Amino acid sequence: MLRIKNISYAVAGRPLFDGASATIPNGHKVGLIGRNGAGKTTLFRLLRGELALESGSISLPSRARIGGVAQEAPASDVSLIDTVLAADTERAELMEEATHATDPTRIAEVQTRLADIDAWSAEARAASILKGLGFSNADQQRPCSDYSGGWRMRVALGAVLFSQPDLLLLDEPTNYLDLEGALWLENYLARYPHTVIIISHDRGLLNRAVGAILHLEDRQLTLYNGPYDQFARQRAEQRALQAAAAKKQDLRRAHLQSFVDRFKAKASKAKQAQSRVKMLEKMEKITAPEDVARTVFTFPEPEELSPPIISLEGASTGYDDKVILRNMTLRIDQDDRIALLGRNGEGKSTLSKMLSDRLALIDGKITRSNKLRIGFFAQHQVDELYIDETPLQHLQRARSGEQQSRLRARLAGFGLGADQADTAVGQLSGGQKARLSLLLATIDAPHLLILDEPTNHLDIESREALVEALTAYTGAVILVSHDMHLLSLVADRLWLVSNGTVTPYEGDLESYRSFLLSADKPAGKQAAKAEAAKPKKASRDAVLALRGEVRKGEARVEKLNQMRDKLASKLSNPALYEDGKLGEMEVWQRKYAEVMEALDRAEALWMQAQEKLEVAQG
Repeated sequence: MLRIKNISYAVAGRPLFDGASATIPNGHKVGLIGRNGAGKTTLFRLLRGELALESGSISLPSRARIGGVAQEAPASDVSLIDTVLAADTERAELMEEATHATDPTRIAEVQTRLADIDAWSAEARAASILKGLGFSNADQQRPCSDYSGGWRMRVALGAVLFSQPDLLLLDEPTNYLDLEGALWLENYLARYPHTVIIISHDRGLLNRAVGAILHLEDRQLTLYNGPYDQFARQRAEQRALQAAAAKKQDLRRAHLQSFVDRFKAKASKAKQAQSRVKMLEKMEKITAPEDVARTVFTFPEPEELSPPIISLEGASTGYDDKVILRNMTLRIDQDDRIALLGRNGEGKSTLSKMLSDRLALIDGKITRSNKLRIGFFAQHQVDELYIDETPLQHLQRARSGEQQSRLRARLAGFGLGADQADTAVGQLSGGQKARLSLLLATIDAPHLLILDEPTNHLDIESREALVEALTAYTGAVILVSHDMHLLSLVADRLWLVSNGTVTPYEGDLESYRSFLLSADKPAGKQAAKAEAAKPKKASRDAVLALRGEVRKGEARVEKLNQMRDKLASKLSNPALYEDGKLGEMEVWQRKYAEVMEALDRAEALWMQAQEKLEVAQG
């Protein structure tokens, strides 16, 4: 059992903990949440003994091992599998001793202990962990030096999971995982045999992998039973009750003060007035909960283009002469919200680069609208910001002709106020840098926005704001994300990038999750159909997402009907058919045919969404 008792700690004179306490029973899975800068990472350092408490105590059972992810696995010549195996230091030392020991008694002791810790199945267990984190059997034999920092972070995560500490501390573990790796980690942590504390802003992880929430607020720790959604409901109820109590007390205080003010100078009422003064002095003030500053993203609105904005016919792409994706026949309309699914290395980034015109076709045809503007956000762009320049200077480079007041308004529309606008990027938080990169990606009001892991470093409030902004956005969106909550609320189409091509996925996100986690994975479309056919009890979030999908479908059909009517009016004009205008007539007829095709598809998607909603609601 982990006991945190009356701890106090300050950084540079700013108190982070002031008499904070919490008790976490053995084997509990706990999500640690709190505002940025509240002290979550500092609490981890206190638990590990890296920082000294000013007062209070932290206690664990004797000999309990605490483990956390290192910065990353070293870029050594040691293979991935051996790096992970070495994390179990006891096993490594016993294996080494077993090869040199000569005393029969000691040999017996070593072999008994190796059997007790199941040392002989360790390699299979390590391989299973690495596979879940995205490394094939061949990858596991390669040296760590072959991989970039992000991939070595996965190796470091695999190492600490393999070592199975009694208290596992994970700080934003999904930030360097893809969707498949994040889903595997959720499932693994839910079955982890010891205590886990996770700092995370991923609602899916906090709902599925933990059974309690440890909330750090106002320098205190409060443990709530249940996953994040249950915590959010309890928290909202508490805030409402606190606000009502504060309002009621304010009215009571005002009434008492009014009596005192009226009668304190009147001899016959002096004792009663004095009595009320004492009541006011003894009344412990109830403070209304602070209104959290609303987190916002404000995406500029692009003009409307005729559908499709991009179409692919038998397209193939790759690098040099090596084809990565082939035989793709797809289309994207301006109102599409598409999530890309597929294991790491299958080609999601390749597809994103090709669609954004960063990678040429090797074969086939791609057609883009003439006026099409594309915005592209990827995590590496956050790392490529100029750390010595301010956000305002970044915008001045991108919009040299705009007035400074307009640029500051743009920054404010992405939650970067006056202070952040004039702060060097190197001093901003990860979330603030991500906001700046999102602003730069959308500043031209793109008709298509491609987002590769946009929620890394964003807190829960910022992620909710991003969902709202993308829902209101009138351009197309293509999402690559490990955040299932974001995907479920934004995406209305799923594309599976697998086996060297891209195809529409016929199941939903839950069926894809089940498919990935299934020990027995049937291949191809049959797997998706089989999983999609399984009856599932719809959650509240799923029903809300389906209602949103129905509303978006209805709006899409209405918009296309308006476009059809405009084109029909244009085509009914006799002047269009005069000599010399045949070319113009053909253009308008082609646009009309494209709109009718899009309308048929939109109506079909709308009907499908309505049917899904009816099934979900029973």
